[in-house]
Amino acid sequence: QVQLVESGGGSVQAGGSLRLTCATSGYMSDSYCMGWFRQTPGKEREWIGNINFRIKGTYYADSVKGRFTISQDNAKNTMYLQMNSLKPEDTAMYYCARTRSAFVGCTDHQNYAYWGQGTQVTVSS
Repeated sequence: QVQLVESGGGSVQAGGSLRLTCATSGYMSDSYCMGWFRQTPGKEREWIGNINFRIKGTYYADSVKGRFTISQDNAKNTMYLQMNSLKPEDTAMYYCARTRSAFVGCTDHQNYAYWGQGTQVTVSS
Protein backbone atom coordinates (compact mmCIF):
# COMPACT_ATOMS: atom_id res chain seq x y z
CA GLN A 1 0.00 0.00 0.00
CA VAL A 2 1.09 3.51 -0.76
CA GLN A 3 1.35 5.87 2.17
CA LEU A 4 1.67 9.63 2.05
CA VAL A 5 2.48 12.06 4.83
CA GLU A 6 2.32 15.84 4.48
CA SER A 7 4.34 18.26 6.53
CA GLY A 8 5.43 21.86 6.48
CA GLY A 9 2.18 23.67 7.15
CA GLY A 10 1.90 26.56 9.53
CA SER A 11 0.85 30.16 9.96
CA VAL A 12 2.33 32.93 7.85
CA GLN A 13 1.63 36.52 6.98
CA ALA A 14 0.21 37.43 3.60
CA GLY A 15 3.02 37.62 1.08
CA GLY A 16 5.04 35.00 2.88
CA SER A 17 6.14 31.57 1.77
CA LEU A 18 5.86 27.98 2.88
CA ARG A 19 7.12 24.73 1.46
CA LEU A 20 5.02 21.64 1.99
CA THR A 21 6.49 18.19 1.79
CA CYS A 22 4.77 14.95 0.85
CA ALA A 23 6.76 11.91 1.84
CA THR A 24 5.67 8.71 0.13
CA SER A 25 6.30 5.05 0.74
CA GLY A 26 5.23 1.81 -0.86
CA TYR A 27 5.25 0.61 -4.43
CA MET A 28 5.38 3.24 -7.14
CA SER A 29 4.54 2.49 -10.74
CA ASP A 30 5.71 4.69 -13.59
CA SER A 31 2.18 5.59 -14.63
CA TYR A 32 0.30 7.63 -12.07
CA CYS A 33 -0.37 11.16 -10.89
CA MET A 34 0.58 12.81 -7.65
CA GLY A 35 -1.37 15.89 -6.75
CA TRP A 36 -1.87 18.62 -4.23
CA PHE A 37 -5.34 19.56 -3.06
CA ARG A 38 -6.77 21.89 -0.48
CA GLN A 39 -10.03 22.14 1.36
CA THR A 40 -11.75 24.70 3.53
CA PRO A 41 -14.83 24.09 5.69
CA GLY A 42 -18.01 23.89 3.67
CA LYS A 43 -16.23 23.74 0.33
CA GLU A 44 -15.37 20.91 -2.01
CA ARG A 45 -11.82 19.71 -2.16
CA GLU A 46 -9.94 21.85 -4.66
CA TRP A 47 -7.27 20.66 -7.06
CA ILE A 48 -4.26 22.94 -7.02
CA GLY A 49 -1.76 21.00 -9.10
CA ASN A 50 -0.30 17.65 -9.99
CA ILE A 51 2.51 15.78 -11.62
CA ASN A 52 1.55 13.26 -14.27
CA PHE A 53 4.31 10.69 -14.39
CA ARG A 54 2.94 9.00 -17.50
CA ILE A 55 3.28 12.05 -19.72
CA LYS A 56 5.85 13.77 -17.50
CA GLY A 57 4.06 17.03 -17.06
CA THR A 58 3.22 19.34 -14.19
CA TYR A 59 -0.03 21.28 -14.07
CA TYR A 60 -1.49 24.01 -11.89
CA ALA A 61 -4.81 25.56 -11.11
CA ASP A 62 -5.22 29.15 -12.25
CA SER A 63 -5.61 30.30 -8.67
CA VAL A 64 -2.04 29.31 -7.80
CA LYS A 65 -0.27 29.50 -11.15
CA GLY A 66 2.85 31.62 -10.91
CA ARG A 67 2.90 31.43 -7.12
CA PHE A 68 3.06 27.72 -6.35
CA THR A 69 5.57 25.24 -7.71
CA ILE A 70 5.40 21.46 -7.51
CA SER A 71 8.58 19.46 -7.63
CA GLN A 72 9.67 15.96 -6.80
CA ASP A 73 12.73 14.26 -5.47
CA ASN A 74 12.58 10.97 -7.34
CA ALA A 75 15.33 9.32 -5.34
CA LYS A 76 13.56 10.01 -2.05
CA ASN A 77 9.99 9.65 -3.29
CA THR A 78 9.23 13.09 -1.98
CA MET A 79 6.99 15.73 -3.53
CA TYR A 80 7.12 19.39 -2.62
CA LEU A 81 4.75 22.30 -2.90
CA GLN A 82 6.58 25.60 -2.78
CA MET A 83 4.08 28.34 -2.00
CA ASN A 84 5.10 31.95 -2.50
CA SER A 85 3.17 35.20 -2.30
CA LEU A 86 0.61 33.58 -0.05
CA LYS A 87 -2.80 35.17 0.29
CA PRO A 88 -5.42 34.83 3.03
CA GLU A 89 -7.60 32.91 0.58
CA ASP A 90 -4.89 30.24 0.44
CA THR A 91 -5.82 29.29 3.99
CA ALA A 92 -6.88 25.65 3.91
CA MET A 93 -6.00 22.13 4.83
CA TYR A 94 -3.54 20.93 2.21
CA TYR A 95 -3.38 17.33 1.08
CA CYS A 96 -1.13 15.33 -1.17
CA ALA A 97 -2.56 12.36 -3.00
CA ARG A 98 -1.77 9.68 -5.56
CA THR A 99 -3.80 7.98 -8.23
CA ARG A 100 -3.61 4.30 -9.10
CA SER A 101 -2.95 5.15 -12.74
CA ALA A 102 -2.38 8.14 -14.98
CA PHE A 103 -5.20 7.13 -17.31
CA VAL A 104 -7.60 9.26 -15.30
CA GLY A 105 -8.48 12.89 -14.93
CA CYS A 106 -5.76 13.93 -12.53
CA THR A 107 -7.45 17.20 -11.63
CA ASP A 108 -10.38 15.34 -10.07
CA HIS A 109 -9.97 14.36 -6.44
CA GLN A 110 -12.35 11.46 -7.03
CA ASN A 111 -9.62 9.72 -9.04
CA TYR A 112 -7.09 9.71 -6.23
CA ALA A 113 -6.93 6.53 -4.22
CA TYR A 114 -4.25 7.44 -1.70
CA TRP A 115 -4.27 10.48 0.55
CA GLY A 116 -2.18 11.98 3.25
CA GLN A 117 -3.66 13.25 6.49
CA GLY A 118 -3.31 16.89 5.56
CA THR A 119 -1.36 19.83 6.87
CA GLN A 120 -2.93 23.14 7.81
CA VAL A 121 -1.87 26.37 6.14
CA THR A 122 -3.11 29.62 7.61
CA VAL A 123 -2.35 32.95 5.98
CA SER A 124 -3.17 36.10 7.91
CA SER A 125 -3.61 39.56 6.48
